[in-house]
Amino acid sequence: MDNLIKDIDIISAEEAQACDFKTTADENTGKTKKLYIESYGCAMNFSDSEIVASIMKENGFDTTSDFNQADVIFLNTCSIREKAEQTVRKRLSDFNRAKKSRPDMTIGVLGCMAERLKDKLLEEEKIVDVVVGPDAYRDLPNLVSAAEDGNKGVNTFLSREETYADIAPVRLNSNGVTAFISIMRGCDNMCSFCVVPFTRGRERSRDPHSIVAEAQDLFDKGYKEVTLLGQNVDSYKWSPEENNKARLEKKEGAVSTVVNFANLLEMVAQVSPLLRIRFSTSHPKDITDEVLYTMKKYDNICKYIHLPVQSGNSRVLELMNRTYDREWYLDRVRAIRDILGDECGISSDMITGFCTETEEEHQDTLSIMDIVQYDFSYMFFYSERPGTLAAKKFEDDIPLEIKKRRLAEVITKQSELSHARNKMDLGKEQLILVEGISKKSDQEYRGRNSANKVVIIPAGDYKIGDYVLVKIIDCTPATLFGEIITVNPAIG
Repeated sequence: MDNLIKDIDIISAEEAQACDFKTTADENTGKTKKLYIESYGCAMNFSDSEIVASIMKENGFDTTSDFNQADVIFLNTCSIREKAEQTVRKRLSDFNRAKKSRPDMTIGVLGCMAERLKDKLLEEEKIVDVVVGPDAYRDLPNLVSAAEDGNKGVNTFLSREETYADIAPVRLNSNGVTAFISIMRGCDNMCSFCVVPFTRGRERSRDPHSIVAEAQDLFDKGYKEVTLLGQNVDSYKWSPEENNKARLEKKEGAVSTVVNFANLLEMVAQVSPLLRIRFSTSHPKDITDEVLYTMKKYDNICKYIHLPVQSGNSRVLELMNRTYDREWYLDRVRAIRDILGDECGISSDMITGFCTETEEEHQDTLSIMDIVQYDFSYMFFYSERPGTLAAKKFEDDIPLEIKKRRLAEVITKQSELSHARNKMDLGKEQLILVEGISKKSDQEYRGRNSANKVVIIPAGDYKIGDYVLVKIIDCTPATLFGEIITVNPAIG
C-alpha cells in the first residue's frame, strides 16, 4: 500500500501540487551575477518565480541551472503539505554546504514557507540570509544587497494591492508553446485545512487590460496556449471604482466597466482563435453558468475544469469550511455536463482522513467519484498544517494507517475511472497541441487535447507548437495514443 501511495503522490504532483519542483535554465546575456531559483508547489509558485527572475534580471542577474555557480540562490516554497517543507529543508542543507566554499553566496527563501516560518528560518536555524513573502518580490534587490553587507533581508508584508501587473515575467524553462498568466493573488476562502489565506493574503484581481496585453504578447512571440491562474479564478472581479481608477484611466484602451471571470475569459479568447485558453482553479461555490456558456461559445477555450471536491460528504465539507454541500457540488457538475457535454474533462482534489471522518463518510467520497466520473484527481491523506483553522479547532484523530488505506481506495477508484473515461475517446478525432518530445521515446511526441489529457503521437512532419488532428487508437489510465490525420488543420 505504501508503494502505491508513493507512486500516486508523484503522479498527482506533476501539475499543481506540492511535490513538484522546477529549476532555472541557463541564460547568459553578459550580466555580472548569476541567479538560481528552485520552485516548489503549485503553478502559482512557478509563475511567481518568473516574476522574481524578471525583477532580478533588471538588477544585473542572469540565471544559471547550477547552484554551485550562483551568487544568489532562491527557494520558492510551498507550505501546503509537510512533505514539501521537508524537501525544502534538505535542499537548504545542500546549499549551505556549498556556501562553505562560497561564503559570499546569498541564500533566500521565498513564498509561502517564508511567510509562515520566517522567524525560525532566520533566528533559530540561521540557514538563510533572505526571507521574502509572495507580495514583497519588488524588494528583493534591496534585500539581497543588505544580505551582501552582512545583514538579514526580511520582508513578509502581505499587500492588499500587489498584483505585479506591470512586470513582464521571464519565462523559465519554457517550451515556447505554453505559459502561465497570473490573473489574481491571494484567497478570501478560509478552508479549515489550508494555509494559503495566511501565507498569500487577501484576494485581489489584476487589471484585465494587462492580462489581455500579456496574452497578446505571448501569442505574438509564438506561444499557443495560456493558463489563467488564481487560487479561485471564478471569483475574479475587477472594476475601475475598486481597482485604481485614476491610474487605469491613463492607459489607452483601458476597461471602464466591471469585469468578471466570464468577461475576462472572453477577452483573452478573442486575442486569436489559435491561442488556447485554460484556467485553474475553480471553486464549486463560485463557478457560474455564464462561465460555462462562455467556454461553449469559444472553441479555443479548452473544455476542462479543475473542480476540487475535497470530500463527498456534506458534514465533512462543513468542517472543512468549503461553503457548499454534496448536492450543490453535484448540481454544478450537472450544469457542466448539460452545457459542455460529457467530453468536458473534470478533475478534482480529494483529502482522505480529515478530522473525525467516519468510514461511511469516506464511502460518500467514493460514491461521488462514481457519479462525477473524474478524468483524473490529485489525491492526498490529511496532513495537519500549523496555523490553519483545523489545527486550532479539531483533533487530527484519524490514525495514519486508516488515512493511507482510504487513500489507496480512492487511488484505485480513480485509476478505474480514468481508464474508463479514456476508453470513451477511442476512435475519436481530437485536436492536439504538440508540447514536446515524449518522456519515453524521442520517436514520439506528446501533446494535450482540449480535456487536458496527454496524447502520445508518432514523430512526423510537424514540430513542437503545431496543432495536429489525431485519431485516438489506444489508451492507458493516464495516457491516450493517437495516429496523425492532419498537421495544422484550419482553426477558427
